[in-house]
Parts: sequence; C-alpha cells; structure tokens
Amino acid sequence: HTKYVGQKRFSLEGGESFIVSMDAVVEQAAEYGIEEMVIGMAHRGRLNVLVNTLGKSPKELFSEFEGKYASGDLTAGDVKYHNGFSSNVVTKNGPIHLALAFNPSHLEIVDPVAMGSVQARQDRLNDPKGLKVLGVLVHGDAAFAGQGVVMETLNLADTRGYGTGGTIHLVINNQIGFTTSDPRDKGSMTYCTDPAKLIEAPVIHVNGDDAEAVVMATRLAMEFRNTFHKDVFVDIVCFRRLGHNEQDTPSLTQPLMYSKVAAHPGTRAVYAEKLITQGVITEDDAKAFVADYRRQLEEGTIQEFAPSISAQTSHTVNWSRYNGSLQDRVHTAVPVQELKRLAEIITTEPENFKVHPLLEKVLTDRRSMKDGLINVDWGLAEHLAFATLLTGGYSVRVSGEDAGRSTFMHRHAVWHDQNRGTWDTGIWIPLEHLSPTQGRFTVIDSILSEEAVLGFEYGYSGAAPECLTIWEAQFGDFANGAQVVIDQFISSGEAKWGRKSGLTMLLPHGYEGQGPEHSSARVERYLQLAADDNMVIAQPTTAAQIFHLLRRQMVGRTRKPLVVFSPKSLLRNKAATSPMQDLSEGKFKEIIGETEDLDRSSVSRILLCTGKVYYELAKRRQELAAYNVAIVRIEQLYPFNQLELNSQFEKYPNVSEVVWVQDEPQNQGAWSYIQQRILAAMNVGCRLGYAGRPSSSSPAVGYASKHIEQLKTLLSDAFGPLKGLIQIK
Repeated sequence: HTKYVGQKRFSLEGGESFIVSMDAVVEQAAEYGIEEMVIGMAHRGRLNVLVNTLGKSPKELFSEFEGKYASGDLTAGDVKYHNGFSSNVVTKNGPIHLALAFNPSHLEIVDPVAMGSVQARQDRLNDPKGLKVLGVLVHGDAAFAGQGVVMETLNLADTRGYGTGGTIHLVINNQIGFTTSDPRDKGSMTYCTDPAKLIEAPVIHVNGDDAEAVVMATRLAMEFRNTFHKDVFVDIVCFRRLGHNEQDTPSLTQPLMYSKVAAHPGTRAVYAEKLITQGVITEDDAKAFVADYRRQLEEGTIQEFAPSISAQTSHTVNWSRYNGSLQDRVHTAVPVQELKRLAEIITTEPENFKVHPLLEKVLTDRRSMKDGLINVDWGLAEHLAFATLLTGGYSVRVSGEDAGRSTFMHRHAVWHDQNRGTWDTGIWIPLEHLSPTQGRFTVIDSILSEEAVLGFEYGYSGAAPECLTIWEAQFGDFANGAQVVIDQFISSGEAKWGRKSGLTMLLPHGYEGQGPEHSSARVERYLQLAADDNMVIAQPTTAAQIFHLLRRQMVGRTRKPLVVFSPKSLLRNKAATSPMQDLSEGKFKEIIGETEDLDRSSVSRILLCTGKVYYELAKRRQELAAYNVAIVRIEQLYPFNQLELNSQFEKYPNVSEVVWVQDEPQNQGAWSYIQQRILAAMNVGCRLGYAGRPSSSSPAVGYASKHIEQLKTLLSDAFGPLKGLIQIK
C-alpha cells in the first residue's frame, strides 16, 4: 500500500484472521491424513494466501506488481489476483499439496471448477469419501448471498456424480458488498450464509477480531467434515479497511461505517495487545515481529517457507505429455474384429434382466449393425468410441441432464430392469463390464443446472487428462446459462493461465422446427471465441465421424476443449449411418468432399455447408437432377483446414459460382466467420452467394409453417440465382 501506491490488491486488512483460519485448515487437514487440498477463492485476501499459506515468493509477487511475469509464453496472461499457484507445504503433521485455482473476476464462478478438480483428484487416488483430497472454498459475503452459481454448486454437494466428501467453506464477511452496506439493499436473507440452509449445512459465526476464536471455529468445522463428510461453513464476521479495491473511497457512500473503521486499531494490534496484557509477549516483541516480517518482504523471501515449498508432488499430472499440436496426425481406427467383440458385449442383456421394449428394439438393431446387416448409427458409433477408449486405458465421464439415455434417446448407456427398477439392483451399465482392466466409466444424469455442472466438468477435465470428460447439453441452446464458464474458462483458460483442458461439449443443434430455444447452439458465439488454437469446433454429419472425433480427443497428444454441434434428426437418419468399415479405417475428416460420382468438368457450382442441411441439399439436388452442383461439407469449423478446402476447389476447374448454405439466420451461424476462408479458395471471376434464413433477432422461428417455408426458400436459393453476392475480381 506504500510501495505500490494505488495498485489493486484487494486488501485483507480488517479480515486478517482469515489467514489464521487457513493455517488451521492446512494443519488439521494434514493431521487427518489429507494429502491434497484444492482452494477456490476470489480476490479478497488472495495475495495474502499466495504468500502466507502457499508460500509464493514475495519477490515473484512484487515483480508482478511491476508488470513483470515469468510466464511470458502465454498468449494473453492475467492480472496477479486471478492467478493460481500450487505448492507442497510441510506441516507438523507432514507434507500436504495445496493448489489454488485460477479464476476470473466473475464472482464465485470458481466454486464448481474447484470442486470438479477435487473430484478428479479423488478419482485418481481412488478416494470416494474424500479422505485424501479436500476442497476449500473461500467466499465474500455479498457474492455468496448474491451469485446463483453458489446455490447451484451447493445443490451438487451430496449428489452421486458430484459429491466430494464435504467442502470447507470460509466466508470473509466484510458486511459490505462493493459499496452496499445498507441491509435493505443487500438481499432478503438474514445472514449472508443463509444459502447454506439449502443443504442443511452447519454455519459457525465467529468474530474476526478474536483470532483464537477463529481457530476454534475452524477446527470445529474440520472435525465436523472429518466425521460426517458434509459441507460446513465458518462465517468470519470482520470488516474491510479499504475500498473494494485500492482505488475506491468507501467513505463516499458509508461515512458512519468508515468513521468507525478508521478508529479501529486492526486485528493484529488487537491480538498483540491481548498477548501483551497476558504477559505472553512484550510491546517490543510485537514491534520486532512486524519489523522482521517487513524486512523479509523487502528481501523477497519468507524464511519459514523457503525449505519446504515444492510445486512438484507425486500427485502432480505431467501435462508435458500433451504439448502436441492440433495438426498432428492421430490414428483413431480400430480393427473390425475388436469393434465387433465390444459391440457384442454392449448389446448383450444380463440374465433375468428385462429391458424396456423400446430399448430391446435399439439393441436388436445394434446387433444387426455389429453383424454388418445394416450400417452403424450414431448411438452405436458413440458407444464404440467409448468402449475402445475404455479398453485402451482411458476413462470416460459423461454428464448432463439426460446423459444416461440422452435427450433424444440415442445413447441408452444405462439400462433399467422393468421388473425391479431400483437403483441398487435394477440397472445395468454395459460399458462398466468390458474388461477387468478397463478404465473408469461414469455416466451421470445431472441436476437441472448448466452453469455449475459445466464449471464442475471443466474443473474435472483440468485435473484428469486421461479421461474423456463430456458435458452434454439437453439442447445446445441451454449452454447459454453457462456462458461465463465458456467465456472465462473453456475458451480462454489456456491463453490466460496456461491451463489445458480436454473437455468435450456436446451441444444438440439443428433446425427441426422446434422453436427459438430448441434449435440453435449459437455456432457464431463459439467461432467468435476461436483463436490461438484454443479449441476445436466441429459439426460431424456421420456416425463414423463422431467415432473418430471422440477417439481423437483422447488418443492425440494434445488437450484442447472440443465443441461438438451434435445432431438431433441425424441420430436416426439412415443417410447419416456408416458401414463398420469406416470405423475400422480412416480418420476424422475435417472436410468431406462430394461423395457422388459427378463429372467434375461439368460442375459449375459448389455448395458449401455444415451439418444437417447437407442431407436436405443432397435430396433436393436429386429431385432437380442438378448434377452440375457439387456439395462439400465443412465438418471442422475451427481450426479451419484451408489447404483441404483449396484442394476441393481444385477438383472443379469450371466452377463459376460458390454458395454458402446454412440453416441459421444470416447474422448467425458460420456465415460471417467463413466468408474470408471461402474467398481465399476461389478463383478469379468466381462469385460467392449466400443461401439461408434471413437475419433475425431470434435464433429460430416458432411457427412450424414459417419454419417449413424458410427451409423451402433456402433450398431454392441454394440452386437458384445467387443472392448475397460477393465476386472475386
């Protein structure tokens, strides 16, 4: 506050006892045999935790105040009070690994991310009860009471797929939210911790001025967690000496409160006076402690930490194995005999197990697919991707609001015995029974939450690179409720913090006449976020394509988020099925060229598209006998394979017209993103047109008749006179 005047640091002054509480958590966790602790917290006191709890070098921290960063290889980087840290701290009860999660400014959004990381570590250590890994969440009072993701995360706490054996919650209760201290404006709850009532978690309120009481409250909370493995809260009622940040003047809006704050000697001084009165220390001792600590800060080291800090531990994941490139060649084909062997297992019903008649029909069809009588559909291709990864030593985790059966009932990963139907004895999950040495398969029907669940899965993926971690939206549109996770973590986490993730998002997308909230996964939003090879964005159109795409996500030597605009009607469209041979040969095709045997010299127009509209175009071409038109599918939108598109165009020397066709309105979808890439592949004199729905403020129409009318129009435009004309001169 004196050396770096005016710089934001989100001071802990007034709430210093929080560090005492953290110290008690660490010491007692080690005593209970906890080996790892993941901490999620926002800004207030974060720099203090980095130095005083995790042992980050003050010299390194002060370099960041001066604008110097050791991680200069990051494409963006982040401010100092967002950065995470990990260390191996030695306590009197032995070493414990501490990891402070990276987080953005969106309050409390780190909560589910940290909890996902906790569970991934617990799974890695085979620790279902949380005896070895502990999660600690540090909250601000106003944020805890006001941010909906807190309630969503609490609601996950005791569910089967997301429980972590109890979380320790520490609330730094400044009694003020940004500039709002008037109780009439702070919310409708009595206490900021009242959301804890959602899961009937105990809350211990303690005076932050009484450091010893804070220790007692924290130890009691730790004993509760160790005994019952449930969430528990310590509400440290304190104050905030400075403004929300050091550029804020709180007395402007809270003159009475801050006249009292100005007169308060401070928590350290209060405790020092108590010890002096008790004869434990002298006044000179107190002054010497402060002077000695200040000297250590000036020197850039905290001596008591120096010999005990190590970022490496036996639990640390070696992420250097995943420094490959998205352009690397990846072998994803699997021998046909192995595919048939696994298909046999996952279509065989246990003895005396009665499946639903609809599922029996699905299994009968899948057995026919295995035998080569009919082509493989989307559901079996996905299952075979999972099965081959599991037997290859990887784990697979699938979550979402209907993940077991899937929203459109194509998956059926969980079978329910129609005669029993209890969760203890009435289910069968075939993918759990492939091999005694297979990887872990987890499928979870999540609570009705997007933000917390997606955040959890991102956190899980960041600590489990050997697990195919999938979140499936009920409809792709519903990811809108988790946009903060997408913007602040999934798309930018590697650029800001160097944090890799192999999270896969399956977002059902397709204009089927189901209205504004059940059509579009907002393709344009993800394409706008695409840069720095930060993720893969794909819209596969065949069963073989999803098989190779999912396998590539794990088998490859890189970990990037994968966004899949998965289909709805194509799940059962026979045209989108694939022969088993396509799974045992080849790879994921980023662009699929014309599949019909056309006379290339007679082709004068190329239709470019992505997704379901391809099959409608192919059908319309057949009706018109328009065989002077070739259709090319863009299966991977980002990173975009420009060379492959160029080679597709080179096949047709007499093309004079190119049309981009999309289901989405013109101001949405891929049109704005793809224009320059198409133009770069076109010859001089060639003209580019657009065929699709007109620009709209809504993602889709709600009237079925209007939907059909728009579809007819865009198909007519695809084969008719060019519209939205751009010409290469």
